[in-house]
Order: sequence, then structure tokens, then C-alpha cells
Amino acid sequence: MSLRIYGNRQLKTLPGQNTRPTPARVREAVFNIWQGDIRGCRWLDLCSGSGAMGAEALCRGASVVVGIEQLGKACATVRQNWQQVAKPEQQFQVLRGDVVKRLLALKGQQFDRIYFDPPYASDLYEPVLQIVARDRLLAPDGEFAVERDPKREMVAEPPELELIREKVYGNTAVRFYRWASAEG
Repeated sequence: MSLRIYGNRQLKTLPGQNTRPTPARVREAVFNIWQGDIRGCRWLDLCSGSGAMGAEALCRGASVVVGIEQLGKACATVRQNWQQVAKPEQQFQVLRGDVVKRLLALKGQQFDRIYFDPPYASDLYEPVLQIVARDRLLAPDGEFAVERDPKREMVAEPPELELIREKVYGNTAVRFYRWASAEG
């Protein structure tokens, strides 16, 4: 299976639903919301899947893209997709492993944009939100988007992060967070 991203570029995906790609209209909406903030940013792609979100960020001028994905075959696909679209001055890295454990290794780094698209039925939401807030992985003026099933109740969010908007696109909802006013 393949999918298309910004600039009509074609990416590879794995067969089946193990790495459910973010729907095209959701990708487009997220990048429309963040359109003035991608060029030169540091992007963190959590539960990368096919790498479509990180590839879009690279195509739109992100300077650094880091992805975390658990499945080995998916990591190879992400690497291949990002290599295909990255310019020589852009950096990217794909980290294989459990997203919670790999996030802990990123302590001390900050990202301008973080996109988190876990398996919707997973129990990853709360620990990932907590680690991003506790370890200050989000840059002071950054935003953090969390993709989820709109029918599923959202977990308790850390008080350091403020929900600034939520958009629903059919079977996909995206919540956008930034630092709460006093945290920035």
C-alpha cells in the first residue's frame, strides 16, 4: 500500500492496520493549523507508523525530525520514507522501541512540534502526556497534538499542559496542547 503527501510525493506503508496512517484530511488539517510554524522546527513523531507525519514535516521545511516506533518493519519503512523526502541540510532519526521508554531517553531535548498517534485502544496516552510535561520535551512556544478516537474518553491531562483546541474529523480527533500560561 502507498499514500501521498505534500507535493504529491508517494510514501510506502506496511500492509494491514498495525501502522494505521493518519488520514489525508487530518494530515492536511494539522499542517494547515501549524503552517507558519514548521519551517526550521524540531519535530517529534511519536508512534510514527508509516512516518507520514514526519515526512510531511520534512517536506515543509522542519530542520530536525525524530520518530519513535515500536515495530521493526515500520522503522525501516519510516527511514526509507524520510530518506526519500529529506534535503541534505535536514536531520532525521528513527528510534525503535517502546514509546514510553524511548521518550525517557530524550530528556534534555525540546521539540517545537510533537505529534502523537498511538494505537487508539492503547494505554499510552497518560504516560506519554506525563513524560512530555515532566521532562519538558515541548519547547516553550511549542505545540503538542494528540490523535485519538473521538468516542473514547481522554485520560487526565497534566496541569502543565493546556488544551487549546480539539478538532474532530470523522473517526479521528486531534487535541492540541501548549504550556499552561504560568509554565511557558
